Amino acid sequence: MIFFVAIIILLVWIYSNVRDRHPGYFVDLKVKNDEAGPIRVGFSAVSITPEVADRWTDVNGDAKYDPDDGDTYEDLNGNGKFDAVWIAGFSNKRAANGINDKVWARTMVVDDGKSRIAMTSIDAIGFMNDDIIDARQLVSEEAGITYSVISSTHTHESPDLIGMWGSSPFKSGVDPEYLTMVKKNIAKSIEEAVANLKPAKLKMAINPRDAIVVVKDTRKPYVFDEGLRMIQAISTETGETLGTLVGWADHPETLWSENLLISSDFPHYVREGIENGVKKGDSVLHPGVGGIAVYFNGAVGGLMTTHPSLSVRDIFTGEEYKEPTFEKTKAQGDFLAYLALKALDSSDYIVEKAGISIRAKTISLKFKNPLFRLGALLGILKRGMTGWMEVRSELAVFSIGPAHFVTVPGEIYPEIINGGVEAPEGRDFEIEPVEVPYIRSQMKGDFNFVYGMANDMVGYIIPKSQWDVEAPFTYGRNSAPYGEVNSLGPETAPAVHGGLQQLLNEFYQ
Repeated sequence: MIFFVAIIILLVWIYSNVRDRHPGYFVDLKVKNDEAGPIRVGFSAVSITPEVADRWTDVNGDAKYDPDDGDTYEDLNGNGKFDAVWIAGFSNKRAANGINDKVWARTMVVDDGKSRIAMTSIDAIGFMNDDIIDARQLVSEEAGITYSVISSTHTHESPDLIGMWGSSPFKSGVDPEYLTMVKKNIAKSIEEAVANLKPAKLKMAINPRDAIVVVKDTRKPYVFDEGLRMIQAISTETGETLGTLVGWADHPETLWSENLLISSDFPHYVREGIENGVKKGDSVLHPGVGGIAVYFNGAVGGLMTTHPSLSVRDIFTGEEYKEPTFEKTKAQGDFLAYLALKALDSSDYIVEKAGISIRAKTISLKFKNPLFRLGALLGILKRGMTGWMEVRSELAVFSIGPAHFVTVPGEIYPEIINGGVEAPEGRDFEIEPVEVPYIRSQMKGDFNFVYGMANDMVGYIIPKSQWDVEAPFTYGRNSAPYGEVNSLGPETAPAVHGGLQQLLNEFYQ
Protein backbone atom coordinates (compact mmCIF):
# COMPACT_ATOMS: atom_id res chain seq x y z
CA MET A 1 0.00 0.00 0.00
CA ILE A 2 2.80 2.40 0.92
CA PHE A 3 4.45 1.64 -2.43
CA PHE A 4 1.33 2.61 -4.39
CA VAL A 5 0.87 5.78 -2.33
CA ALA A 6 4.49 6.71 -3.04
CA ILE A 7 3.95 6.09 -6.77
CA ILE A 8 0.85 8.30 -6.76
CA ILE A 9 2.70 11.07 -4.93
CA LEU A 10 5.58 10.81 -7.42
CA LEU A 11 3.24 11.01 -10.40
CA VAL A 12 1.40 14.00 -8.93
CA TRP A 13 4.74 15.72 -8.32
CA ILE A 14 5.92 15.04 -11.87
CA TYR A 15 2.60 16.25 -13.27
CA SER A 16 2.87 19.47 -11.27
CA ASN A 17 6.30 20.04 -12.80
CA VAL A 18 5.24 19.63 -16.43
CA ARG A 19 1.60 20.73 -16.40
CA ASP A 20 0.57 23.41 -18.86
CA ARG A 21 0.81 26.65 -16.91
CA HIS A 22 -1.21 28.61 -19.45
CA PRO A 23 -3.87 26.29 -20.86
CA GLY A 24 -5.61 27.80 -23.85
CA TYR A 25 -2.99 30.51 -24.38
CA PHE A 26 -2.36 30.93 -28.09
CA VAL A 27 -1.04 33.86 -30.11
CA ASP A 28 -2.35 34.27 -33.65
CA LEU A 29 -1.95 37.97 -34.39
CA LYS A 30 -2.31 39.71 -37.74
CA VAL A 31 -1.88 43.49 -37.99
CA LYS A 32 -1.45 45.14 -41.37
CA ASN A 33 -0.77 48.86 -41.77
CA ASP A 34 0.83 50.04 -45.01
CA GLU A 35 -0.15 53.66 -44.38
CA ALA A 36 2.77 55.64 -43.02
CA GLY A 37 1.79 58.14 -40.36
CA PRO A 38 3.29 60.04 -37.43
CA ILE A 39 4.77 57.85 -34.72
CA ARG A 40 5.49 58.14 -31.03
CA VAL A 41 8.36 56.38 -29.32
CA GLY A 42 9.13 55.77 -25.66
CA PHE A 43 12.05 54.17 -23.81
CA SER A 44 12.67 52.97 -20.28
CA ALA A 45 15.32 51.18 -18.25
CA VAL A 46 14.30 49.34 -15.08
CA SER A 47 16.89 47.52 -12.99
CA ILE A 48 16.54 43.76 -12.44
CA THR A 49 19.76 43.63 -10.44
CA PRO A 50 19.65 41.03 -7.65
CA GLU A 51 20.78 41.60 -4.10
CA VAL A 52 24.01 39.71 -3.52
CA ALA A 53 23.74 39.57 0.24
CA ASP A 54 26.73 37.41 1.15
CA ARG A 55 30.33 37.00 0.03
CA TRP A 56 32.43 33.85 -0.14
CA THR A 57 36.04 32.71 -0.32
CA ASP A 58 37.06 30.50 -3.24
CA VAL A 59 39.83 28.49 -1.58
CA ASN A 60 41.03 26.54 -4.62
CA GLY A 61 40.22 29.20 -7.22
CA ASP A 62 37.88 27.04 -9.32
CA ALA A 63 35.08 29.67 -9.39
CA LYS A 64 32.68 27.15 -7.82
CA TYR A 65 31.21 27.44 -4.35
CA ASP A 66 31.80 24.06 -2.70
CA PRO A 67 32.09 23.74 1.09
CA ASP A 68 33.67 20.31 0.59
CA ASP A 69 36.63 22.13 -0.98
CA GLY A 70 36.93 24.33 2.09
CA ASP A 71 35.05 27.30 0.59
CA THR A 72 33.58 29.55 3.27
CA TYR A 73 31.08 32.38 3.25
CA GLU A 74 30.59 35.60 5.17
CA ASP A 75 27.03 35.91 6.47
CA LEU A 76 26.66 39.64 5.88
CA ASN A 77 22.90 39.73 6.47
CA GLY A 78 23.13 37.59 9.61
CA ASN A 79 20.46 35.06 8.73
CA GLY A 80 22.63 32.02 9.42
CA LYS A 81 22.83 30.70 5.84
CA PHE A 82 24.59 31.32 2.55
CA ASP A 83 22.26 33.31 0.29
CA ALA A 84 23.64 32.22 -3.05
CA VAL A 85 22.88 34.00 -6.30
CA TRP A 86 23.72 31.36 -8.90
CA ILE A 87 25.23 32.76 -12.09
CA ALA A 88 23.89 31.27 -15.33
CA GLY A 89 26.22 29.81 -17.92
CA PHE A 90 29.34 27.65 -18.05
CA SER A 91 28.84 25.43 -14.97
CA ASN A 92 27.01 24.72 -11.75
CA LYS A 93 28.07 26.16 -8.37
CA ARG A 94 29.13 29.56 -9.74
CA ALA A 95 27.89 31.75 -6.92
CA ALA A 96 27.99 35.53 -7.37
CA ASN A 97 30.48 37.41 -5.21
CA GLY A 98 29.26 40.94 -5.94
CA ILE A 99 28.02 43.21 -8.70
CA ASN A 100 30.10 44.93 -11.40
CA ASP A 101 27.23 46.63 -13.23
CA LYS A 102 23.47 46.59 -13.04
CA VAL A 103 21.38 44.23 -15.14
CA TRP A 104 18.28 45.68 -16.76
CA ALA A 105 14.92 45.34 -18.42
CA ARG A 106 15.14 47.96 -21.18
CA THR A 107 12.20 48.71 -23.44
CA MET A 108 11.46 50.57 -26.65
CA VAL A 109 7.77 51.15 -27.43
CA VAL A 110 6.60 52.39 -30.83
CA ASP A 111 3.05 53.64 -31.51
CA ASP A 112 1.75 54.44 -35.03
CA GLY A 113 -1.68 55.61 -33.86
CA LYS A 114 -3.26 52.25 -34.62
CA SER A 115 -0.96 49.73 -32.94
CA ARG A 116 1.60 49.78 -30.16
CA ILE A 117 4.54 47.38 -30.03
CA ALA A 118 6.85 46.91 -27.05
CA MET A 119 10.38 45.53 -27.45
CA THR A 120 12.01 44.62 -24.15
CA SER A 121 15.53 43.28 -23.74
CA ILE A 122 16.54 41.79 -20.40
CA ASP A 123 20.06 41.03 -19.22
CA ALA A 124 19.58 37.31 -18.71
CA ILE A 125 20.82 34.10 -20.26
CA GLY A 126 17.25 33.35 -21.30
CA PHE A 127 13.63 33.61 -20.28
CA MET A 128 11.25 30.77 -21.05
CA ASN A 129 7.86 31.16 -22.69
CA ASP A 130 5.82 30.43 -19.55
CA ASP A 131 7.60 33.29 -17.79
CA ILE A 132 7.20 35.54 -20.84
CA ILE A 133 3.44 34.99 -20.68
CA ASP A 134 3.42 35.73 -16.93
CA ALA A 135 5.25 39.02 -17.53
CA ARG A 136 2.89 39.99 -20.35
CA GLN A 137 -0.11 39.36 -18.15
CA LEU A 138 1.28 41.78 -15.55
CA VAL A 139 1.21 44.67 -18.02
CA SER A 140 -1.87 46.82 -17.43
CA GLU A 141 -4.53 46.97 -20.14
CA GLU A 142 -4.22 50.76 -19.98
CA ALA A 143 -0.72 50.43 -21.49
CA GLY A 144 -2.47 49.49 -24.74
CA ILE A 145 0.18 47.07 -25.99
CA THR A 146 -0.77 45.33 -29.22
CA TYR A 147 2.19 42.97 -29.11
CA SER A 148 5.27 42.59 -26.93
CA VAL A 149 8.65 41.04 -27.64
CA ILE A 150 10.65 40.07 -24.55
CA SER A 151 14.17 39.04 -25.48
CA SER A 152 17.30 38.11 -23.51
CA THR A 153 20.77 39.49 -24.15
CA HIS A 154 22.05 36.02 -23.18
CA THR A 155 24.70 37.30 -20.77
CA HIS A 156 26.53 34.47 -18.99
CA GLU A 157 27.16 36.70 -15.98
CA SER A 158 23.57 37.12 -14.75
CA PRO A 159 21.38 35.20 -12.27
CA ASP A 160 20.00 31.86 -13.41
CA LEU A 161 16.45 32.26 -14.73
CA ILE A 162 16.32 28.86 -16.46
CA GLY A 163 17.26 26.43 -13.67
CA MET A 164 20.32 24.65 -15.08
CA TRP A 165 23.04 26.36 -13.05
CA GLY A 166 22.27 25.76 -9.37
CA SER A 167 24.41 24.21 -6.66
CA SER A 168 24.29 20.86 -8.49
CA PRO A 169 22.88 19.47 -11.75
CA PHE A 170 19.90 18.27 -9.72
CA LYS A 171 19.03 21.57 -8.07
CA SER A 172 17.50 24.55 -9.84
CA GLY A 173 19.48 27.75 -9.68
CA VAL A 174 16.35 29.93 -9.93
CA ASP A 175 15.39 32.03 -6.91
CA PRO A 176 11.56 32.23 -7.07
CA GLU A 177 11.52 35.67 -5.42
CA TYR A 178 14.03 37.02 -7.92
CA LEU A 179 12.07 35.51 -10.82
CA THR A 180 8.93 37.23 -9.57
CA MET A 181 10.79 40.55 -9.34
CA VAL A 182 12.06 40.18 -12.91
CA LYS A 183 8.56 39.59 -14.23
CA LYS A 184 7.19 42.60 -12.35
CA ASN A 185 10.01 44.84 -13.54
CA ILE A 186 9.59 43.75 -17.16
CA ALA A 187 5.97 44.88 -16.90
CA LYS A 188 7.10 48.07 -15.18
CA SER A 189 9.62 48.74 -17.95
CA ILE A 190 6.94 48.38 -20.61
CA GLU A 191 4.51 50.63 -18.74
CA GLU A 192 7.18 53.29 -18.14
CA ALA A 193 8.15 53.27 -21.83
CA VAL A 194 4.48 53.81 -22.70
CA ALA A 195 4.34 56.71 -20.25
CA ASN A 196 7.40 58.18 -21.99
CA LEU A 197 5.91 58.10 -25.50
CA LYS A 198 6.74 61.24 -27.50
CA PRO A 199 6.45 62.24 -31.17
CA ALA A 200 9.61 61.07 -32.88
CA LYS A 201 11.46 60.39 -36.09
CA LEU A 202 13.77 57.43 -36.63
CA LYS A 203 17.33 57.45 -37.92
CA MET A 204 18.42 54.03 -39.15
CA ALA A 205 21.92 52.81 -39.85
CA ILE A 206 24.00 49.69 -40.38
CA ASN A 207 27.65 48.75 -40.23
CA PRO A 208 27.59 45.47 -42.15
CA ARG A 209 31.03 44.05 -41.49
CA ASP A 210 33.48 45.87 -39.20
CA ALA A 211 32.32 44.22 -35.94
CA ILE A 212 33.44 40.78 -37.13
CA VAL A 213 36.93 41.29 -35.65
CA VAL A 214 35.60 40.95 -32.08
CA VAL A 215 33.61 37.73 -32.55
CA LYS A 216 34.74 34.20 -33.31
CA ASP A 217 32.83 31.29 -34.85
CA THR A 218 33.88 28.16 -32.96
CA ARG A 219 32.11 25.57 -35.14
CA LYS A 220 32.20 24.93 -38.86
CA PRO A 221 30.81 26.10 -41.20
CA TYR A 222 32.12 29.55 -40.38
CA VAL A 223 29.13 31.82 -40.87
CA PHE A 224 28.51 35.01 -38.88
CA ASP A 225 25.72 37.44 -38.15
CA GLU A 226 28.19 40.30 -37.93
CA GLY A 227 26.05 43.24 -39.05
CA LEU A 228 25.56 46.00 -36.49
CA ARG A 229 22.12 47.60 -36.91
CA MET A 230 20.80 50.74 -35.19
CA ILE A 231 17.61 52.75 -34.84
CA GLN A 232 17.92 56.12 -33.13
CA ALA A 233 14.65 57.71 -32.01
CA ILE A 234 14.81 61.52 -32.04
CA SER A 235 12.16 63.78 -30.55
CA THR A 236 10.48 65.89 -33.22
CA GLU A 237 9.66 68.43 -30.51
CA THR A 238 13.09 69.01 -28.95
CA GLY A 239 15.58 67.27 -31.24
CA GLU A 240 16.96 65.23 -28.34
CA THR A 241 17.63 61.52 -28.58
CA LEU A 242 14.95 59.50 -26.81
CA GLY A 243 16.84 56.26 -27.18
CA THR A 244 18.74 53.95 -29.50
CA LEU A 245 18.08 50.33 -30.42
CA VAL A 246 21.19 48.29 -31.24
CA GLY A 247 21.19 44.79 -32.75
CA TRP A 248 24.25 42.53 -33.03
CA ALA A 249 25.06 38.84 -32.52
CA ASP A 250 27.60 37.45 -30.06
CA HIS A 251 27.53 35.53 -26.79
CA PRO A 252 27.96 38.04 -23.94
CA GLU A 253 30.49 35.81 -22.21
CA THR A 254 33.67 37.76 -22.83
CA LEU A 255 34.27 37.73 -19.05
CA TRP A 256 34.27 33.93 -19.30
CA SER A 257 33.81 31.26 -16.66
CA GLU A 258 35.87 32.50 -13.70
CA ASN A 259 34.09 35.82 -13.33
CA LEU A 260 31.99 35.92 -10.15
CA LEU A 261 30.52 39.42 -10.46
CA ILE A 262 27.02 40.03 -11.79
CA SER A 263 27.31 41.84 -15.12
CA SER A 264 25.59 42.31 -18.45
CA ASP A 265 29.04 41.72 -19.99
CA PHE A 266 29.91 43.72 -23.15
CA PRO A 267 26.32 45.02 -23.74
CA HIS A 268 26.83 47.19 -20.62
CA TYR A 269 29.73 49.02 -22.27
CA VAL A 270 27.94 49.22 -25.62
CA ARG A 271 24.98 50.95 -23.99
CA GLU A 272 27.19 53.19 -21.86
CA GLY A 273 29.18 54.28 -24.90
CA ILE A 274 26.12 55.07 -27.00
CA GLU A 275 24.40 56.97 -24.20
CA ASN A 276 27.32 58.79 -22.56
CA GLY A 277 30.15 58.63 -25.06
CA VAL A 278 33.05 56.32 -25.86
CA LYS A 279 35.62 57.44 -23.35
CA LYS A 280 38.48 56.37 -21.16
CA GLY A 281 39.47 58.64 -18.32
CA ASP A 282 39.57 62.18 -19.71
CA SER A 283 39.85 60.96 -23.30
CA VAL A 284 36.62 61.02 -25.35
CA LEU A 285 36.78 59.24 -28.69
CA HIS A 286 33.15 59.96 -29.59
CA PRO A 287 30.39 61.76 -27.69
CA GLY A 288 27.25 59.85 -26.81
CA VAL A 289 23.81 60.66 -28.16
CA GLY A 290 22.00 60.48 -24.81
CA GLY A 291 18.71 58.75 -24.19
CA ILE A 292 18.38 55.07 -23.31
CA ALA A 293 20.20 52.41 -25.33
CA VAL A 294 18.60 48.99 -25.75
CA TYR A 295 20.72 46.05 -26.93
CA PHE A 296 19.18 43.04 -28.70
CA ASN A 297 21.16 39.92 -29.54
CA GLY A 298 20.88 38.04 -32.82
CA ALA A 299 21.97 34.69 -34.27
CA VAL A 300 24.53 33.52 -31.70
CA GLY A 301 24.45 29.76 -32.36
CA GLY A 302 27.35 28.04 -33.96
CA LEU A 303 28.95 29.27 -31.54
CA MET A 304 29.44 33.05 -31.81
CA THR A 305 31.70 34.14 -28.96
CA THR A 306 34.55 36.42 -27.99
CA HIS A 307 36.56 33.42 -26.87
CA PRO A 308 39.68 33.79 -24.68
CA SER A 309 41.68 32.80 -27.76
CA LEU A 310 40.47 35.96 -29.54
CA SER A 311 42.23 39.24 -28.83
CA VAL A 312 40.34 42.53 -28.56
CA ARG A 313 42.18 45.76 -29.31
CA ASP A 314 41.69 48.79 -27.08
CA ILE A 315 40.77 51.63 -29.45
CA PHE A 316 42.32 54.18 -27.07
CA THR A 317 45.70 52.60 -26.33
CA GLY A 318 46.11 49.97 -29.03
CA GLU A 319 46.71 47.35 -26.34
CA GLU A 320 45.58 43.82 -27.22
CA TYR A 321 43.54 42.03 -24.56
CA LYS A 322 43.32 38.25 -24.76
CA GLU A 323 42.64 36.97 -21.25
CA PRO A 324 39.03 37.44 -20.10
CA THR A 325 38.93 40.60 -17.99
CA PHE A 326 36.72 43.62 -17.53
CA GLU A 327 39.33 45.62 -19.47
CA LYS A 328 38.87 43.32 -22.46
CA THR A 329 35.10 43.44 -22.12
CA LYS A 330 35.10 47.24 -21.99
CA ALA A 331 37.40 47.40 -25.00
CA GLN A 332 34.92 45.27 -26.94
CA GLY A 333 31.95 47.36 -25.84
CA ASP A 334 33.79 50.62 -26.64
CA PHE A 335 34.61 49.38 -30.13
CA LEU A 336 31.03 48.32 -30.86
CA ALA A 337 29.61 51.58 -29.49
CA TYR A 338 32.09 53.55 -31.61
CA LEU A 339 31.05 51.65 -34.75
CA ALA A 340 27.39 52.25 -33.94
CA LEU A 341 27.84 55.97 -33.34
CA LYS A 342 29.92 56.44 -36.48
CA ALA A 343 27.31 54.63 -38.54
CA LEU A 344 24.61 56.90 -37.15
CA ASP A 345 26.81 59.94 -37.89
CA SER A 346 27.08 59.01 -41.54
CA SER A 347 23.47 57.93 -42.02
CA ASP A 348 20.94 60.20 -43.68
CA TYR A 349 18.21 57.55 -43.59
CA ILE A 350 15.47 59.35 -41.65
CA VAL A 351 11.96 57.96 -41.21
CA GLU A 352 9.47 60.72 -40.42
CA LYS A 353 6.39 58.52 -40.70
CA ALA A 354 5.82 54.77 -40.41
CA GLY A 355 3.20 52.09 -40.01
CA ILE A 356 3.41 48.97 -37.84
CA SER A 357 2.53 45.54 -39.21
CA ILE A 358 2.71 42.32 -37.18
CA ARG A 359 2.33 38.60 -37.78
CA ALA A 360 2.89 36.49 -34.66
CA LYS A 361 1.95 32.94 -33.84
CA THR A 362 2.32 30.31 -31.13
CA ILE A 363 4.08 27.13 -32.23
CA SER A 364 4.68 23.74 -30.63
CA LEU A 365 8.17 22.25 -30.35
CA LYS A 366 9.18 18.67 -29.52
CA PHE A 367 11.13 18.24 -26.27
CA LYS A 368 13.56 15.55 -27.50
CA ASN A 369 16.70 16.19 -25.42
CA PRO A 370 16.79 13.45 -22.72
CA LEU A 371 18.59 15.69 -20.21
CA PHE A 372 16.06 18.48 -20.76
CA ARG A 373 13.25 15.96 -20.32
CA LEU A 374 14.72 14.76 -17.05
CA GLY A 375 15.19 18.34 -15.89
CA ALA A 376 11.56 19.14 -16.66
CA LEU A 377 10.26 16.01 -14.91
CA LEU A 378 12.35 16.79 -11.83
CA GLY A 379 11.25 20.42 -11.78
CA ILE A 380 14.75 21.78 -12.43
CA LEU A 381 13.52 23.30 -15.70
CA LYS A 382 10.13 24.86 -14.95
CA ARG A 383 8.73 24.14 -18.37
CA GLY A 384 5.04 23.45 -18.86
CA MET A 385 4.04 20.91 -21.49
CA THR A 386 1.16 21.37 -23.89
CA GLY A 387 1.30 17.69 -24.88
CA TRP A 388 3.54 14.71 -24.22
CA MET A 389 7.01 16.27 -24.30
CA GLU A 390 5.82 19.21 -26.38
CA VAL A 391 6.27 22.83 -25.36
CA ARG A 392 4.63 26.09 -26.35
CA SER A 393 6.88 28.61 -28.10
CA GLU A 394 6.41 31.61 -30.35
CA LEU A 395 7.55 33.23 -33.60
CA ALA A 396 6.93 36.70 -34.95
CA VAL A 397 7.55 38.90 -37.97
CA PHE A 398 6.88 42.62 -37.72
CA SER A 399 7.82 45.89 -39.32
CA ILE A 400 8.14 49.52 -38.30
CA GLY A 401 8.26 51.26 -41.62
CA PRO A 402 11.40 50.10 -43.49
CA ALA A 403 12.77 48.24 -40.44
CA HIS A 404 11.69 44.60 -40.50
CA PHE A 405 12.10 42.15 -37.64
CA VAL A 406 12.04 38.40 -37.07
CA THR A 407 11.97 36.86 -33.60
CA VAL A 408 13.56 33.48 -32.86
CA PRO A 409 13.04 31.58 -29.58
CA GLY A 410 16.65 30.52 -29.01
CA GLU A 411 20.25 30.48 -30.20
CA ILE A 412 19.80 30.04 -33.92
CA TYR A 413 22.78 29.18 -36.12
CA PRO A 414 23.72 32.13 -38.38
CA GLU A 415 23.68 29.97 -41.51
CA ILE A 416 19.90 29.58 -41.11
CA ILE A 417 19.62 33.38 -40.97
CA ASN A 418 22.25 34.47 -43.51
CA GLY A 419 22.78 31.39 -45.67
CA GLY A 420 25.44 28.69 -45.81
CA VAL A 421 23.74 25.61 -44.30
CA GLU A 422 25.83 22.58 -45.24
CA ALA A 423 25.39 18.81 -45.35
CA PRO A 424 28.89 17.70 -44.29
CA GLU A 425 30.20 14.15 -44.47
CA GLY A 426 29.68 12.39 -41.14
CA ARG A 427 26.35 14.04 -40.38
CA ASP A 428 23.81 11.98 -38.45
CA PHE A 429 21.03 12.43 -41.02
CA GLU A 430 21.76 11.63 -44.67
CA ILE A 431 19.77 14.59 -45.95
CA GLU A 432 20.42 17.77 -47.85
CA PRO A 433 19.98 21.15 -46.13
CA VAL A 434 16.44 21.63 -44.88
CA GLU A 435 16.50 25.23 -43.65
CA VAL A 436 16.54 26.92 -47.04
CA PRO A 437 16.07 29.54 -48.32
CA TYR A 438 17.78 31.47 -45.56
CA ILE A 439 15.66 33.84 -43.50
CA ARG A 440 17.14 37.22 -44.40
CA SER A 441 16.72 36.43 -48.10
CA GLN A 442 12.97 36.43 -47.48
CA MET A 443 12.86 39.70 -45.54
CA LYS A 444 12.04 42.80 -47.57
CA GLY A 445 13.01 45.65 -45.28
CA ASP A 446 15.83 48.09 -45.82
CA PHE A 447 17.01 47.19 -42.32
CA ASN A 448 16.40 43.55 -41.34
CA PHE A 449 16.76 42.73 -37.63
CA VAL A 450 16.77 39.24 -36.13
CA TYR A 451 16.14 38.90 -32.39
CA GLY A 452 17.40 35.70 -30.80
CA MET A 453 16.25 34.36 -27.42
CA ALA A 454 12.99 36.22 -28.06
CA ASN A 455 9.74 35.27 -26.31
CA ASP A 456 11.34 31.98 -25.26
CA MET A 457 14.64 30.18 -24.74
CA VAL A 458 14.91 26.69 -26.24
CA GLY A 459 18.70 26.49 -26.57
CA TYR A 460 20.56 25.90 -29.82
CA ILE A 461 18.66 25.78 -33.11
CA ILE A 462 20.94 23.63 -35.30
CA PRO A 463 20.47 22.85 -39.01
CA LYS A 464 19.29 19.25 -39.20
CA SER A 465 21.82 18.41 -41.92
CA GLN A 466 24.60 19.54 -39.55
CA TRP A 467 23.30 17.59 -36.51
CA ASP A 468 26.20 15.55 -35.19
CA VAL A 469 26.19 13.42 -32.04
CA GLU A 470 27.32 10.07 -33.46
CA ALA A 471 30.64 9.00 -35.00
CA PRO A 472 32.00 9.50 -37.57
CA PHE A 473 31.97 13.21 -36.86
CA THR A 474 31.74 16.08 -39.30
CA TYR A 475 34.65 18.18 -40.56
CA GLY A 476 37.20 15.59 -39.43
CA ARG A 477 36.48 15.99 -35.73
CA ASN A 478 37.49 13.33 -33.21
CA SER A 479 34.47 14.04 -31.02
CA ALA A 480 30.99 15.50 -31.23
CA PRO A 481 30.84 19.29 -31.57
CA TYR A 482 29.27 21.49 -28.93
CA GLY A 483 25.66 22.57 -29.35
CA GLU A 484 23.49 19.47 -29.55
CA VAL A 485 23.71 18.87 -25.80
CA ASN A 486 21.86 22.17 -25.24
CA SER A 487 19.27 21.81 -28.00
CA LEU A 488 15.70 20.53 -27.84
CA GLY A 489 16.55 18.19 -30.69
CA PRO A 490 17.20 17.85 -34.43
CA GLU A 491 13.63 18.75 -35.40
CA THR A 492 13.77 22.19 -33.76
CA ALA A 493 15.50 24.02 -36.62
CA PRO A 494 13.17 22.66 -39.34
CA ALA A 495 10.15 23.60 -37.19
CA VAL A 496 11.41 27.12 -36.48
CA HIS A 497 12.55 27.74 -40.05
CA GLY A 498 9.34 26.34 -41.50
CA GLY A 499 7.25 28.41 -39.10
CA LEU A 500 9.12 31.57 -40.01
CA GLN A 501 8.79 30.83 -43.72
CA GLN A 502 5.03 30.56 -43.31
CA LEU A 503 4.81 33.79 -41.31
CA LEU A 504 7.01 35.67 -43.78
CA ASN A 505 4.91 34.48 -46.70
CA GLU A 506 1.73 35.61 -44.95
CA PHE A 507 3.31 38.86 -43.79
CA TYR A 508 4.30 39.93 -47.31
CA GLN A 509 1.09 38.84 -49.05
